Amino acid sequence: RRRTPAWATLTLAAGAVLMLLSGTALAGYEVLNNRYAGNVQQENLLGGAGVVAEPGEELEGPLNLLLLGVEERGEGARSDTIIVLHIPASHDQAYLISVPRDTWVTVPGYWDMKVTEAFNAGFENGGGRVGGAQLIASVLHSLTGLQFNGAAIVNFDGFEQIIDELGGIDFCVDTAATSEHLVLVDGEPMGVGQAQREGRWDGQPIRYEEGCQLLEGWQALDYARQRKTLESGEGDYGRQRHQQQLLTAMADAAISRDVVTNLGKLDGLVLAGGDALVVDTNTVPLADFVFTLRDVGVGDMVSLRTNGGDYHSAGIEGVSAEALSPESLDMFQAAADDTMAEFVSNHVDFVNPD
Repeated sequence: RRRTPAWATLTLAAGAVLMLLSGTALAGYEVLNNRYAGNVQQENLLGGAGVVAEPGEELEGPLNLLLLGVEERGEGARSDTIIVLHIPASHDQAYLISVPRDTWVTVPGYWDMKVTEAFNAGFENGGGRVGGAQLIASVLHSLTGLQFNGAAIVNFDGFEQIIDELGGIDFCVDTAATSEHLVLVDGEPMGVGQAQREGRWDGQPIRYEEGCQLLEGWQALDYARQRKTLESGEGDYGRQRHQQQLLTAMADAAISRDVVTNLGKLDGLVLAGGDALVVDTNTVPLADFVFTLRDVGVGDMVSLRTNGGDYHSAGIEGVSAEALSPESLDMFQAAADDTMAEFVSNHVDFVNPD
């Protein structure tokens, strides 16, 4: 089987690098680069938590990227998907670390809150996605000591559009669940709240059974967002694992269906998700990131979980909030110190099961 380049995973998580090269030459690169450079919005998402990667066609040193999945509702927004992608200085491995949405954090200029709420705090009052991302980057920097070489935001609707453009994805459901967000009304998915407002009490529950199956965009996104109804009882840690599995499945679909070598398919895929994307490379050309990661495949990616996958209460009275354990903070320190391989070998319980 052909090797899936890591940039495909980064692209489909953040949408940032679909227009660029994989590990091999791609015909029409200059045309694609010029076409898509203006299609993907680029903003300063990191603020003071950003650090410029060592320059050069091949970047030097370890890389830490912040990936945010965002849902906008009315005048507010939240980020329930927060992933730190760590690339060691050897550039031969990639580590995905999900930050629990209910992590209790101190937010400068505001008050203590869940990290998912911090995005909305920055989003409101005209800050928008940029304000939300900068506040989360600042909070995570204060909490973990990490500085980030780049960041990307994708609206949840962007995931659905990209998966549908791929023709769906092959996804192995590892624990059954019933959707807490959607019901089927006249054979089409509808939000539970909308169905209630419209008096559609005939909506049918949406059930995801164990087993490998082809999922449409709305199905894949919906399943990856479930936490309360997961029959494994894993809650948010199961949801985090499914989000990381979703990224891998999207990358596999892109390579197995020749998207990354077919200019027509590539064109449609980038344009499908471009409006939902915001990227920050911290002034470094995106092509330099792609070239640096050219030899990292999906098989080289390690999926990690904080707190060893166990809920670690923050001890806040009246609030269901979580704290990062000392070992979890050590994991982020390992990312900062570029000693992640050693940390993982000594903390195998922090590695997500396949």
